[in-house]
Amino acid sequence: MTATTWAAPALEGRYAPPRRGVDPDRSKGWLRRVLPVFAAHRTTMAIALSASFVGIVLRVMLTRWTGYAVNEAVARPEALRAPLSPYLTTLAALAAATFVSSLVARYFVFRSAHALEFDLRVLLYRHLARLPFTFYDRLQTGQVVSRANADVRSLQMYLSFAPFLALQFASLFVALYFMVRIDLVMTVAVVATLPAVFVASARLRRAVFPLSWLVQARMADIATIVDENVQGVRVVKGFAAERSQIHALAAAGQRLLWASVGAVRVRARFGPLLENLPRLGDAVILLYGGLLVLDGRMGPGEIVVFMAYLTMVQGPFRMLGFLVTLHQRAAASAQRIYEVLDEEPSLRDDPDAVDLVSCRGDIELRGVRFGYSPDAPVLRDLDLVVPARQTIAIVGRTGSGKSTLAQLVPRFYDVDEGAVLVDGHDVRTLTTASLRGHVGICFDEPFLFSASIHDNIAYGRPDATREEVIAAATASGAHDFVITLDQGYDTVVGERGYTLSGGQRQRIAIARVLLESPAILILDDATSAVDVNVELRIHDAIRGLIRDRTTIIVAHRLSTIALADRVVLLEDGRIVADGTHADLLASVPAYAELLTHLASEDEEKAERVEARAAAAARDGGFGDAAVDPVGAPEGGLV
Repeated sequence: MTATTWAAPALEGRYAPPRRGVDPDRSKGWLRRVLPVFAAHRTTMAIALSASFVGIVLRVMLTRWTGYAVNEAVARPEALRAPLSPYLTTLAALAAATFVSSLVARYFVFRSAHALEFDLRVLLYRHLARLPFTFYDRLQTGQVVSRANADVRSLQMYLSFAPFLALQFASLFVALYFMVRIDLVMTVAVVATLPAVFVASARLRRAVFPLSWLVQARMADIATIVDENVQGVRVVKGFAAERSQIHALAAAGQRLLWASVGAVRVRARFGPLLENLPRLGDAVILLYGGLLVLDGRMGPGEIVVFMAYLTMVQGPFRMLGFLVTLHQRAAASAQRIYEVLDEEPSLRDDPDAVDLVSCRGDIELRGVRFGYSPDAPVLRDLDLVVPARQTIAIVGRTGSGKSTLAQLVPRFYDVDEGAVLVDGHDVRTLTTASLRGHVGICFDEPFLFSASIHDNIAYGRPDATREEVIAAATASGAHDFVITLDQGYDTVVGERGYTLSGGQRQRIAIARVLLESPAILILDDATSAVDVNVELRIHDAIRGLIRDRTTIIVAHRLSTIALADRVVLLEDGRIVADGTHADLLASVPAYAELLTHLASEDEEKAERVEARAAAAARDGGFGDAAVDPVGAPEGGLV
């Protein structure tokens, strides 16, 4: 059942990856860096802008023909009036063409917008997938989610709609041309306020940028609090901490409110100025233009046309405040996204890395020194050889480096000094995918996806048959409780699998690892969340499986140590004893002392479980059901 060869997994339903990425040159401005992504959609954007420009021209023509109709078919004396029907026909045709051009423009601009959002989000997630554990150790989940959602959306809105809005300024120049042809003096009078608009927009831009950055950061803070409270809802309720968490969210909401109100206050101060300064032109037209009509130097149609052209001039300036705000928010969001994209993966495949095609399972740690921070080493000068198909138990007190040692084998972290070797190859010379394809690891905190039990077990092998899934579940002790569920292996578990008990989740996680049949198996306290009877059933199944593979067991229980051929005792990141259980028990006092400590912990845990079961029985809860130390009662969904 041991896997000795590795092949890259096939991807079904493969998506088309983004055609271009963000420019890696950090010396460039944020907009120049994202232009390659924008340029990848230049065809659809060009269609949208072309259709928009045609619509502008058509609206100018529509306005002009409206003036002709008023002058020639409405305002003249009845005897001199031209027929109105030709003008109506022309206006209807122009209106229909304007409608079609607007429809095409809107369709393609929104299509480009969603394509840009897809590319930006995939680029961000692809990079997140390449980043090592060290990145996630220091960045909160809510911060990542906020960048992938709110910040991507802000950047996408600017990239897709800013060109569309900027094109509206073309209507300004077209309208100005025809306004000058109608009357130069009146045109100068109505545009005299526009320089003040530019000054106000520049001041708005300078004031809004820092506030936009602050708003995005405060939104990320709220996302972090919500994420932690949803993921840790059992801890929150278990400690009756709802009130304090509500206060924490309220405090974060107040900070967001302060930043948002500050941004709104700035926009409220400059927005009306940007919008209403051009409206002074309306008064000029009505006053000066009206005098020209009364003097007979201008027809009523010219006034109608001039008013319409003024609206086309005012439109871009009315949107200028919105465009400035959109720009500043996009700039802030882009910088937050670049903080992730510019993060260099500290763990990456060497250009000359080779695939570990077949794996015997020999493991060696040679002079290893490692710490999560440079000044606090967890492992020191550690040497360890694990021959193929041997099972070792790593024991030690909390903080001695047991789990850290296990996580160096699949190269979740790179050592600071020394080397980790698998089959004589330094893991840094192997491709990460092929190395991890031969290493199966089951963590002490099982994680299940919101999918069926079958899909969770077959996560590493999506093509596995139902028979193979059942065999792995049987080996892990999960089959018995799965078949009691209403939908069996098709039962969909809730988020993180919390509709199952802790022991049930752990057994499914073990089945997931066993289905991959790795050459190297790492069990990081993998039976900590099950009761003694369930643990013994799992151990009976595991004993037959570990004979054919190298197994590292991070042990916290006496019963787990019994599975190992050899025991390694860690203290302060160093190996202080190495041998069989019997030899260490007889010759190493520190080992005997540790076993006594572990036994007392097991007794305390058992007493807590019994107390919980008794309390549940008194309260009419689970009755005679066996209770896991963690999570729901044994036997099914809650």
